[in-house]
Amino acid sequence: MAKKVIYPVIAMIGIAAASGAAWWYQNKSQPAANALIGAAAAKPPAVDVAKVAVTRLIDDTQAVGSLRSRQGVVLRPEVSGRVTQLNFRDGDHVRKGQLLVQLDDQLPLAQVQQSRAELSIAVDNHVRNKDLVAQSFISQRTVEESAANLEVAQAKLALSLATAARLKIVAPFDGIAGIRVVNVGDYLKDGADIVNIEDIEAVLVDFRLPERFQSKVKKGQTAAINLDALPGARFVAIIQAVDPLIDANGRSVGVRGCIDNRQLLLRPGMFARVTVAFGERDKAKVIPEEAIVPLGGKSYVIRLKPGAAAGSRLSQRVEVKLGIRQPGRVEILEGLDEGDTVVTAGQQRIQRDGTEVSVMDLPRPVAASQAQGQAEAAPVSAPATSGTGTVAAKPLQGPNPCLARRY
Repeated sequence: MAKKVIYPVIAMIGIAAASGAAWWYQNKSQPAANALIGAAAAKPPAVDVAKVAVTRLIDDTQAVGSLRSRQGVVLRPEVSGRVTQLNFRDGDHVRKGQLLVQLDDQLPLAQVQQSRAELSIAVDNHVRNKDLVAQSFISQRTVEESAANLEVAQAKLALSLATAARLKIVAPFDGIAGIRVVNVGDYLKDGADIVNIEDIEAVLVDFRLPERFQSKVKKGQTAAINLDALPGARFVAIIQAVDPLIDANGRSVGVRGCIDNRQLLLRPGMFARVTVAFGERDKAKVIPEEAIVPLGGKSYVIRLKPGAAAGSRLSQRVEVKLGIRQPGRVEILEGLDEGDTVVTAGQQRIQRDGTEVSVMDLPRPVAASQAQGQAEAAPVSAPATSGTGTVAAKPLQGPNPCLARRY
């Protein structure tokens, strides 16, 4: 019985001893912890910074498009007939009005000959009747009938000539013939495909831009064209038209440009990457985009200013007005000056204005930032001598075909 009483007493004594030891240890270590916390609070928060750089900045946007011929058509006969002549070869340059395909015209030519004979008779009869009516041998009515017969004969000849002409298929404009799908002897029905003719002395590039750019893009502006099929080549397109209709599905506006292709390096159907420049500023102030702190629909940055102590930096929140955005950087229109230092990382450590901070990384030199900005913002509106960038082998002669208006 005594043993049963001793065990609980011993357990209670052990618990009391452990509680006392824990209380003593806690009170002993608390001053040291408070000292560490105070030291950490006294140390200024560390931040990354960058300086406001001045560089040349281009307001541009990118899009994708497709190339197409300035003029293109698939030749098709208006009437049925058998092919008797093919006066071109695949890929030949053809001239406007050149006879390309001749269909069998024996019957129409015979009708033309018959109409000419009838016209000759009608002319003779009418001349003879005019002489006779002058001598009062016939009535005026007979002369009028012969005049009507003459007009009918003239109309029959014109009809037969038009019928025969429809059997001759000519080139509607200067261009390059494609690959024909018919041979001599084939019987063609009206509307059957024969060959395509493409005018690619100048090629068109069609692309679409978001509707917010519809007030910026104008006729006569230039755009840089890069093609995956011709790596390293750079072409310049002159914007010829802007569609007045906004696409309701994609909320975009159609734009058409023209590229000088007298060297025939481009082909319709190519995929194109288009860069349209709307404007250029030589002295634009830019900062890294991570320095921007959005708050309540406005944009702020934390600018550093010298403190009272030597080498100290104090924080100051400044509202800024943003301009052009580019990957990794943003233009500042108002709020900052050239050379100002802004915080790019660690803004969450700064609770209020006037907080002293320590700079972890020094900002890049302004000169280096300007060189990089100029390299990234190479002008896209300056055409090469030939209009084809590095691909051009020799200067082109004559006026730019994109400047000659054709329908």
